[in-house]
Amino acid sequence: MKLKEEHEKHAVTLYPEVEYKGHHWGMAVDLSSCTGCGNCSVSCQAENNIQVIGKEQVRNRRIMHWIRIDRYFSSDAENPEVFHQPVMCQHCDNAPCENVCPVSATPHSDEGLNQMAYNRCVGTKYCVNNCPYKVRRFNWFQYVQNDEFDFASNSDLGRMVLNPDVTVRSRGVVEKCSFCVQRIQEKKIKAKVEGRLLEDQEIQTACVQSCPANALVFGDMNNPESKISKYMKNERNYHLLEELHTLPSVGYLTKVRNKKA
Repeated sequence: MKLKEEHEKHAVTLYPEVEYKGHHWGMAVDLSSCTGCGNCSVSCQAENNIQVIGKEQVRNRRIMHWIRIDRYFSSDAENPEVFHQPVMCQHCDNAPCENVCPVSATPHSDEGLNQMAYNRCVGTKYCVNNCPYKVRRFNWFQYVQNDEFDFASNSDLGRMVLNPDVTVRSRGVVEKCSFCVQRIQEKKIKAKVEGRLLEDQEIQTACVQSCPANALVFGDMNNPESKISKYMKNERNYHLLEELHTLPSVGYLTKVRNKKA
């Protein structure tokens, strides 16, 4: 009860209340199921044309993965318990990154997505600095069609592995998780052509589709019968840094361990 009261204290905000009349996309992660295998990061990289930047740039902390797997340790230092937590863009309803962009390159959609307009981004990195979750990535170099990088994507044959539905970002552009918006649009168009409503679980982001433990769930939070809505109402559900009142669209179900009393 004290935790709930603490969160209510931070509910005062200058943001106007947002109402989503259509879809409101969200994601939930069951930490009891997540094994920290990293499958979501790899599938996201393949789906969204995220560049492999090499060891040197990783050492420079210029990692490009849109999903990182945080690890937390507890209990005995000699034999610690490990907690894995996938962290991606939280698609906040009160997104701190949107306020500071001088060129409006990171707008908010009417379906709750924190979007990126790559052709507007000028690389100020204000959004990167203002994001409390540190999930935005900056392209320091142009990796595609650049002879300085000996990657497969520099050849005509190598570029055939790129997803044609996703923009290939260039140098000086900020990028991040998009909830695989290309997949959302694809299924919306298909449902419209067939003259029907979208079904629950019909849209699967790359990370959700590839998770071997089914730890991730994606769907429409405005649909009270959807799986994501039930996850969000679960008493185990919480949001990262709730006290900031960013109203994330990503929820986490607390990890539960079965132990002897």
